[in-house]
Amino acid sequence: PYLPGSSSEVFKGVSVLVGAMVTLGSSGVVTQLMSGLVLVYSRALRVGDHVVIGKDGAGTEGVVQEVGTLATKLKTMRNEEITIPNAVLVGNPIRNYSRLSDTQGTMMSTKVTIGYDAPWRQVHGLLTSSAEATPGLRPAPAAFVLQRALSDFYVEYELFVYLDKPLERLYRLSELHQNIQDAFNTAGVQIMSPHFRSQPEHSVVVPPDRWGA
Repeated sequence: PYLPGSSSEVFKGVSVLVGAMVTLGSSGVVTQLMSGLVLVYSRALRVGDHVVIGKDGAGTEGVVQEVGTLATKLKTMRNEEITIPNAVLVGNPIRNYSRLSDTQGTMMSTKVTIGYDAPWRQVHGLLTSSAEATPGLRPAPAAFVLQRALSDFYVEYELFVYLDKPLERLYRLSELHQNIQDAFNTAGVQIMSPHFRSQPEHSVVVPPDRWGA
């Protein structure tokens, strides 16, 4: 009441506007603070964990560098630092690859599609042998294969393996893919991921004499 012009309608209107802006702005800060408390007490992640934030195929992957009151910082495989608001973390699925790695290892999988002309027992053997030839994968629990779908033109197989170090997941997966290609090419079994209008007379494989760089 002692401010000049405090009794005017203009001053009252501006005061209401400023109060509304402060209220709306503080609600966002309070949301981030509460989300930070949820992350801390739920122990969803901690510094050093290898996590993926978001849905499959569209998530942000990295190592947790800092869990703050308002935001969490991740370091990606490209050596980038990404800051994610805590409210975004609470509202999205968090896949933590480090939490159970000390007890049973981190599980990862990859899929291949093979034609019906290849015996499924042979395919299982080629996939598991590829896993055994890949460094950084745990021998126990042993790798295993599931047949996920019987499609019109091929069978969809999924190979499951366990990692020793979850931070090396992308590198181990790349080496696993290399070993799978070598194993199937050596056995003359065609991977049916390419789609054809008509099946070629010969299997689409890369013979060993063409493996050189």
